[in-house]
Amino acid sequence: MIDGLLDLSWWQVLVTTLVLTHVTIVAVTVFLHRAQAHRALTLHPLVSHFFRLWLWLTTGMITREWVAIHRYHHARCETEEDPHSPQILGIDKVMWEGAELYRDAARKHDLIERYSHGTPDDWLERHVYSLRWQGVALMLIINVLLFGVLGVAVWAVQMIWIPFWAAGVINGLGHYWGYRNFASPDAATNISPWGILIGGEELHNNHHAFPSSAKLSAKWWEFDIGWMYIRILAFLGLARVRRVALKPLIDSSKMSIDMDTVKAVVVHRMYVLANYAREVVKPVAEAEICRSEQHCKRLARQASRLLNSDEKGLDSVARARLNEILEKSQVLATVYQYRERLEQIWKRTATSQEALLQSLQEWCREAEATGIKALEDFSRSLRKYQPAV
Repeated sequence: MIDGLLDLSWWQVLVTTLVLTHVTIVAVTVFLHRAQAHRALTLHPLVSHFFRLWLWLTTGMITREWVAIHRYHHARCETEEDPHSPQILGIDKVMWEGAELYRDAARKHDLIERYSHGTPDDWLERHVYSLRWQGVALMLIINVLLFGVLGVAVWAVQMIWIPFWAAGVINGLGHYWGYRNFASPDAATNISPWGILIGGEELHNNHHAFPSSAKLSAKWWEFDIGWMYIRILAFLGLARVRRVALKPLIDSSKMSIDMDTVKAVVVHRMYVLANYAREVVKPVAEAEICRSEQHCKRLARQASRLLNSDEKGLDSVARARLNEILEKSQVLATVYQYRERLEQIWKRTATSQEALLQSLQEWCREAEATGIKALEDFSRSLRKYQPAV
């Protein structure tokens, strides 16, 4: 029994371990995250029960706890109440103590009760899957039977896989380092454009921009392996996608701003800001800064990042640099002001539709009178927006 029932070589055990841990990643991203926490898809009962069993064996996590903590993270993101924000707690603590932060949040019973609605509550969940350590102990026994002595190492890898990659890397680096496609109201970043190792969760900025989307990739060059698995399950009739992030439709013949325009701007506001950053801020920053500065492309990129940032999320150094940029260029100050005014339109949740329409009409009219060509062109293109069907 020293080699186990499967009698595999060391490299075969290594490959098997990577496959097993990848199944765990898929269970977390497809079942826990996209299906349970955000209701972006529904899974066939057989698939759901497999994922629940697998997560019980390989992580000991309880569905209602994970879902509640994740929903609370979205509700309190980058605040003192966020269970695992590196912006508040520091990157080292979240990276290396992510599992401890998760356990601390799981002890808050009021939090779990409030945010765990809609999660499984059947006999298996209450009497089997809630027995946290029995599942991982059973996994250890199974691994030793299958792989022999090496089964202990396989089990150890399985036990640290999710605490490191999900609790540490995604919750840590995913709010600290990387690139941003969208100006989500937090510090979420895309760690990598190829979401393979962590099931697509690497595209964390895309997720925070569109939390209820089953698909995490947004650009044509990004790849979300979790979405690939969802499409396979859907093809087999084992999953049904409920929501994905849709881009606004462009009606080239449309010249007036009506309620459809307002709806498109509000619903697709992440794409509106992304287009504003690309079509207005970037070219204007390059044109302004390259007049007098060397290494202008690099400086223009830095300026663009600051001009597209939420000022509340900037530290004192970044805020001082932003103010310096705005003081040196009236054109950039105008572009920045119009970006803020545009955001205010969809933040007026209590405003009537007629008032929102009037605000957008006024914004476009004044933007087209600024004499800044990029801003004028963007305003005219905004008139053509239609909500996606």
